[in-house]
Amino acid sequence: MKGRGAGYNPKNRFFREEVEWDDGFEPGTEEKVRTKFIEIFPKTIINKVPSPDVPSDFSVNPYQGCEHGCSYCYARPTHEYWGYGAGLEFESVILVKKNAPELLREAFNKKSWKGGSLMMSGNTDCYQPAERKFEITRKMLQVCSEYNNPVGIITKNNLVLRDIDILAPMAEKKLAMVNISLNTLNEDFRRKLEPRTASVDGRLRAIEELSKAGIPVNVLMAPLIPGINGHEVLPLMEEIANRGAVSVGYIILRLNGSLQEMFGKWLEEHYPDRKDKVLNQVSDAHGGKVNDSRFGTRMRGEGKMVEQINQSYHIGKRKLFKDNTMIGLTSSLFERPSKQTRLF
Repeated sequence: MKGRGAGYNPKNRFFREEVEWDDGFEPGTEEKVRTKFIEIFPKTIINKVPSPDVPSDFSVNPYQGCEHGCSYCYARPTHEYWGYGAGLEFESVILVKKNAPELLREAFNKKSWKGGSLMMSGNTDCYQPAERKFEITRKMLQVCSEYNNPVGIITKNNLVLRDIDILAPMAEKKLAMVNISLNTLNEDFRRKLEPRTASVDGRLRAIEELSKAGIPVNVLMAPLIPGINGHEVLPLMEEIANRGAVSVGYIILRLNGSLQEMFGKWLEEHYPDRKDKVLNQVSDAHGGKVNDSRFGTRMRGEGKMVEQINQSYHIGKRKLFKDNTMIGLTSSLFERPSKQTRLF
């Protein structure tokens, strides 16, 4: 389906009974599927991050589901908890947390909050297309700025440039950084893999403009897919270094939950001759399974193919990022503004 990463919904693991349509398609999929936005009302917005693989204490997600439609997205199966499909519905039914900025302020005002580092987009992209309309991410950044609370952002969308006016002053105090996710320089491949994300040129421009504004940028080459884009490591690193990124990392593709089925169908459509080879190499990178939940190896992978990618990565680091390291954010400046200050 044009503009969508998935054209169907795999079975929801939480449903005992499901409706199957006998005419070959689900209602609505024969035409262009319009995105539906549903407002929800969570009681909290901050999630503790227990993973040692993630360099952040807490995460916040203003949206559930993501219209970017990346075919490999590890967050797809989480949409099943809400009663929706991990496929087409994940990218066409977006749950919107309009009260997120107020919940964030409430959390910061609690005595127990000491200014821990927040990661925006721990699950779905905080700058997905819905953000142009709802501006929830921008409002949350304003709250972080008001309280001097550190925040890191992960995004595939150059909409982040809209908020340079907030991020630049925070970055001066080591309170903000941006992680741009970019795993290819091939725009045609990007369109197939990540249909509604910013273009390759758009993300490269975001790296450059954020860096010029003094906002440190780390680039996540994620995911690297053995047999498809693993060979792009060095060209990618050279380009992003030229654009001003201060650091770079990578993540090897893993397929949790129903992703194995959906990504297999994506391979059948776009790379039918490589499907079995790619899935076998992904399996080899994760100890014989396409998914790996082990801390320390689930993102980096293992095996001969991963060793080749890792060698290229370290060559690029020594050559292009020798003196650069990912900036650390500080929590020492966290301060609750007085009631009088808030009036202004």
